[in-house]
Amino acid sequence: MLRLPLPRSRCAPKAPESTNTGAESSWSVTRRAFLSAAGATAAAALSGCGSTKADSESTVTSGVVPPGAVASDGPEVKSLKFGMIALTDCSPLVIAHEKGFFKKLGIEATISKGASWAAIRDSLSTGDIQGTHMLLGMPIASTMGLLGSPKKPLVVPWLLNRNGQAITLKASLKGKVQADPKALKPLVDAAKAAGTPMSFAMTFPPGTHAMWMRYYLAAGGINPDSDVALITIPPPQMVQNMKIDKMDGFCVGEPWNARAIAENIGFTSLTTQELWPDHPEKVCAFTEEFAEKNPKTVKAVLKALHEASVWLDDLGNREEQCRIVSAPTYINCPPEIILGRMLGQYDYGDGRTKQDDHYMIFSQRNCNYPQPKYAKWWLSQFRRWGMVEGPPDYEGIVKKVFRTDLYEEAMKEIGYAHGGLNNDPETLFDGVKFDPAQPEEYAASFAIKNLKG
Repeated sequence: MLRLPLPRSRCAPKAPESTNTGAESSWSVTRRAFLSAAGATAAAALSGCGSTKADSESTVTSGVVPPGAVASDGPEVKSLKFGMIALTDCSPLVIAHEKGFFKKLGIEATISKGASWAAIRDSLSTGDIQGTHMLLGMPIASTMGLLGSPKKPLVVPWLLNRNGQAITLKASLKGKVQADPKALKPLVDAAKAAGTPMSFAMTFPPGTHAMWMRYYLAAGGINPDSDVALITIPPPQMVQNMKIDKMDGFCVGEPWNARAIAENIGFTSLTTQELWPDHPEKVCAFTEEFAEKNPKTVKAVLKALHEASVWLDDLGNREEQCRIVSAPTYINCPPEIILGRMLGQYDYGDGRTKQDDHYMIFSQRNCNYPQPKYAKWWLSQFRRWGMVEGPPDYEGIVKKVFRTDLYEEAMKEIGYAHGGLNNDPETLFDGVKFDPAQPEEYAASFAIKNLKG
């Protein structure tokens, strides 16, 4: 059994009413007792971590699906195959399956691990899978037919998680670079001048890891399209490729950053929650055609994901989560490598350590609402980097892809009080503010950009 100390996080969620149908370890019971005793303090602390009154209320009102929900609102399609990639943020789908939350809603689920994000996209487009774990930018790119994606309208009614990715640099850069990418600039310039540009990897061109890597490099004065080689590597292959010196750095989700440190081949420069606190990350996506034909099925999936996500945000369940998702059929990584960062315990691998309040979350702080402003931010980055020619239809595309209506209907049916729409500006680590009302102006405001049209 894994035994790690309880993180001293002022943002730790209050334990919800238990939906754990399995036996609890003494470790979990101890954590539950601690969280229960600290409930009043935790509730007060949450207000200092960006939570709203609605968020606090929705943490308590967990919206557990009532008995009889299946009979009154059964899915049109009962057998569903879901895609996932070997990353910790696949957990809501895996837990909904393994803990019986899908079955409770009348869905017989199969979880299928894909070899790459492109394979996942193609399987969804052809109907081989019906729903999937997916990088946030991919449904937007597929709907628009960008960056080699066949034009296929996809919809996002659910955000799976926030935070929990990182930028890893190779071990030989220890002592030369820490969190500030400006320290990379002279190294990049020297390599470029010598005719051997530095290489940085991400997992898919329009995806989250690509945008975090691009933003990080550009904040350091480095043009990702002309100063370095930006390459695409599937998440589980990142560590091996760094081990054989194929790259100087990568951006990926966990547990692959932690594994690079465990194998002493790299260190964490910056976590993505340091780049953008509580940033959106993966989504649950469907084709538009499937969602339109099977709205009850989609809503049943969302209800099951809700129960799984509430379960996941009880930190007392994270040891069990890591045991489950570490299996070869899912992530295929030792659970002890996964668990530390899931509890906010960060060892950067270069002497820095941190107890991080903004570890990966799955439910709290209105995590799952498909906020349109996030899709606008992605479109602004597509525009910034020349992935679209001319200003995109910010409002039209966002409305088509991010389906707040499906989310709101599903949560209303189970009585869950979510935090609702939020259009507040967001500020990233370089101090530049994103106003969702002015995405085009934002895209054009950066000193380093590759606008087209």
